[in-house]
Amino acid sequence: MSSARVDYIAPWWTYWLHNFPHINLRFQPIDNSFQPEEENYQQSLIFLGCVAAAGLGLNLLCLAIYLSCLCCCRKDEEEESKKPNSCCVTWSAVAAGLITCVAVGVGFYGNSETNDGVYQLTYSLYNANHTLGGVDSLVTGTMGSMKSGLHQHLARLDEIFATRGDYVQTLQFMQQMADNVIKQLLGLPDWEEAKVDLASIADQTANIEYYRWLTYLLLLIVDLIICLLACLGLAKQSRWLLTTMMVFGVLTLVLSWTSLGADLATAVGTSDFCVSPDKYLLSQTKGIIGTDIVHYYLYCNQTLSNPFQQPLTIFQRSLTTMQIQIQGLLQFAVPLFPTAERDLLGIQHLLNSSEASLHQLTALLDCRGLNKDYLDAMVGVCYDGVEGVLYLCLFSTLAACAFTVMLCAIPRAWRQIACRERDYDDIDEEDPFNPRARRIGSQNPNLTNMHSFCSYSSSMGSQTSLHPPAPAVSNAPMSEYMNHTALFGGNPRYENVPLIGRGSPPPSYSPTMRATYLSMTEEQRRQFGNDFQA
Repeated sequence: MSSARVDYIAPWWTYWLHNFPHINLRFQPIDNSFQPEEENYQQSLIFLGCVAAAGLGLNLLCLAIYLSCLCCCRKDEEEESKKPNSCCVTWSAVAAGLITCVAVGVGFYGNSETNDGVYQLTYSLYNANHTLGGVDSLVTGTMGSMKSGLHQHLARLDEIFATRGDYVQTLQFMQQMADNVIKQLLGLPDWEEAKVDLASIADQTANIEYYRWLTYLLLLIVDLIICLLACLGLAKQSRWLLTTMMVFGVLTLVLSWTSLGADLATAVGTSDFCVSPDKYLLSQTKGIIGTDIVHYYLYCNQTLSNPFQQPLTIFQRSLTTMQIQIQGLLQFAVPLFPTAERDLLGIQHLLNSSEASLHQLTALLDCRGLNKDYLDAMVGVCYDGVEGVLYLCLFSTLAACAFTVMLCAIPRAWRQIACRERDYDDIDEEDPFNPRARRIGSQNPNLTNMHSFCSYSSSMGSQTSLHPPAPAVSNAPMSEYMNHTALFGGNPRYENVPLIGRGSPPPSYSPTMRATYLSMTEEQRRQFGNDFQA
C-alpha cells in the first residue's frame, strides 16, 4: 500500500461547502456536523432547496415583468427601430444557444463524474461486505467443526480409550483446547449485522444512482433539443413552434432550478460527511463494534496495535497443542487400539482445516484490506462525487440563464414576425409593381394587359390626334419610339417610351398630360375603355 493512501485528506471544495450557512426552517443557525438523523440538520438542507425555489420565483417574476412591459409598452414600428430589434433578437438567440451548449457539455461531464464516484463507492462497499462476509463464514465454520465434528470424534475415542486413563486425560485436555478456541472466536465482533447493512446500503445506492444518472441524461438531451427547436423556429419564423418552445422553456427553467436546489443540498450534506467521516462512523458503530477496532480499520498505521492479535494467537497455540497431542496418540495409541486410527486421523484433518481457516481469517482481519476499501469509497464520494455534483450545479445555473435569455427573445421575435405579416398584408394587391401581384399575374395569364398612357403618341396640343394604344409587347427598336413626337411636349422624353423591357418604376404624369386626359371627349373615352381611367 502506497504511503499516499495511508491518510485520508478531504479536498478543498468540501471545506468550502461545509462552511455554507446551516440554517433551519425557523431561520436559526445550527451545527454543521453531519447528522442526517437530526431534524434540524434535515431542515438546514431543505432550506438550501428553498433558496433555489426562491431564485426560481424571482426569475419567473422578472420574466413576467419583462413580458408585461413588452406587451403594454408598444413602440412605433418605424424602419429605423426595426433593425436594432431584429439584431437584438438574433444576438439573444446566439447567446442562448452558446450558453446551452456549454451547459450541456458541463452537465455531461458532471453526470459522468458523479456516476464514477458513486460506482467507486458501491464497489468498495461490496468489497468490504465480501471481506466481512468471509470473516463471518470462517468463524462460523470453524466454530461448527469444533463443536460438532471434534466433539463426535472425541466421544468415540473416549469409549475406545476407556481402559487407559492417560489417553482419556489427553482427550479431555483436547476438549478444553477446543472450548478455548471457541471462546476466542466468540470474542471476535459479530460482523453479521454490519455485513447486512453494507450490502443494503450498496444496493440502495446503486439503484438511486442509476435513476439519477438516467434522469440527468434525459434532462440534458431535452435541454439541447428545446434549444435547437427554438433556434429553428427563429430561423423559419414559425410562431407556433416558438410558442411551443416557450412553454417547454418555462418547464425546463423550473426543472433547472429544482435540480440546482437538489444538487446544492446534496453537495453540502456530502461535504459535511467528507470533512470528518470518522466521527460519523464511530457514532454509527457504537455499541456494535469496539472503538479500538473502528480506529484500527479507519487509520491502519503502525502505532495502532491489532485488536485481534491476542485471540488469534491463542487460537494458533491451541491448535498447535492439539496437533501435538494427536501426533502422540497416533504414535503410541494406534498400535494398541487400531480402531482409534480413523477418529484420530479425522481430528487431525479437522485441525489442519482449522489452521488453514486461521490463516485466512488473519489475512481478512488485517486492516489493510478494509482500510483500502474505506479510502477508495471516500475518494469516490468526496473527490469524484462531490466534484461531479458541483459541475451539475453549474449546469443547472447555466441552463437557467440560457432559457431565461431564450424566453426573453422569443416574445420579441414573435412580435416582429406578426408585424411583418401585418405589413405584408397591407400591400395593395392590385398594384402592378407588387411582387405578389406579379406572382398572381403569372399564375393567371388570362388577365387583360394594362396599357400605358405614355405609350400613345399625338400631335402637340391636339386632343383628336390620339391613336390607339401600342401593343403590350413590341420588338421594334428603341429609336423608333424615341423618334415619335413627344406627347404634349415636342422633345422625345424617356417617359414616352413604353415600359416593356425598361425594368424601371412607373413614369411620373405631368399636369399637362392630366389636363389632356380630362379634356378628352366622352366618345374617345368609350373608344379606349378603361385604359385611361384615373
